Amino acid sequence: MNVAPLLTVPAKTLRHRCARCRQELPHSFQPLCPCGGMMEVEYDLAKTVLYDSPNSLERFFGLLPVEDLAHVQSPPSTPTPCGHARKLGERLGLPWLFLKHEAALPTGTTKDRMAYVSLAFLHECGVRVFCTSSTGNSSTSYAHAIAHYPDMRMYVFTAEDFQGRVDYGATDRVTSFLLRNATFVDAFDCAATFAGRHQLVSERGFFNPGRREGLKLAFLEAAEQVPRPIDWYVQAVSSAMGVHGTYKGAKELLGMRRISRLPRLLCVQQAGCSPMVTAYKSGSEVIRPEHIVHHPTGIAQAILRGDPSRVYPYVRQIVIESQGDFTAVTEAEIREARRLVEELEGLSLCFSAAAAVAGLARSAQAGTVSREETVMVNLTGSDRPPSQSSAPVHWLRASPTGWIPEDAQDSVGQALWNGTPAS
Repeated sequence: MNVAPLLTVPAKTLRHRCARCRQELPHSFQPLCPCGGMMEVEYDLAKTVLYDSPNSLERFFGLLPVEDLAHVQSPPSTPTPCGHARKLGERLGLPWLFLKHEAALPTGTTKDRMAYVSLAFLHECGVRVFCTSSTGNSSTSYAHAIAHYPDMRMYVFTAEDFQGRVDYGATDRVTSFLLRNATFVDAFDCAATFAGRHQLVSERGFFNPGRREGLKLAFLEAAEQVPRPIDWYVQAVSSAMGVHGTYKGAKELLGMRRISRLPRLLCVQQAGCSPMVTAYKSGSEVIRPEHIVHHPTGIAQAILRGDPSRVYPYVRQIVIESQGDFTAVTEAEIREARRLVEELEGLSLCFSAAAAVAGLARSAQAGTVSREETVMVNLTGSDRPPSQSSAPVHWLRASPTGWIPEDAQDSVGQALWNGTPAS
């Protein structure tokens, strides 16, 4: 076994390579290549080891995008449960079904992994202030994790519909802007505009390598927890950032001979917001105007992203390569899946996690996933109570010239928006 004792963790040298033109760039925060392609972090797998540690951030450090472990300042992260779901598997006709319960993480979501690794990556690359957007989970995870980085701060942009999903206490390290009558895409674009205006770093979500690399940790853990090779990896998706990270992590484990084959990928969306599924089923290589959902609806709020145009080609490529699939499920199917998991396995999960189970049930019934195959479902989180956050927020509204502060009496918001943000 390729395992080394965790006495000291030596620093490593990383390189970044463009997924499109294959240009290599030095280790830095540069999400996109000059050619416009997405940058990926590469590891020397011949020299990579897994360290003997119960802390996943240490055990898999060789496969994380940080050269020096000193930049990983988040609390230790132990593996989340990955149980053999015998009763649910029997109901679905899948006797080798395993559920990875990510709600065990501190904020109840797999996005905690993203925050731990992304902040370490950003910090090592010299980023101290950045702008981001979220449907709630990512920004909540970032806000909790950034408490361990006293010299960092962030600006969060959130669409009004997701206000109740952002949950953190008052802190001078997080500034929150809420966009009236906006979509997730509006918030994402607004964060980028604000960053450009004030010469701050736009964290860029899916295209931030630290996010994708952090989210692969769930699969890295599961590969050691599941006693059989994993044939299918199932997750509900909006941008499919976690699925993309997972497939890359699986390739790395295969290169290290830690697994014997790659999993097939099943990406699940809800019927009220399924642009990737629609594009994929139509055979399109890109998201076309008719695939975009301008006013997404659905009970799984964490995956309400109606326009994944930038990311879809990358996700489509790996789904095809893995011989996987996309599928969409109805609200009734999501509710039934959540009921079954709670009744049969005793796990509480959010509607997004339930959507993944519903998608698996649909695929099993269609014969896409067979009873002989081993399936791992990433239950990405559980419901949090509506936010009672004491953190101040600054409202923005749309105007003919772009987003502007809504409240003329919000002197702090006005100063932040029009002036020079603290750095």
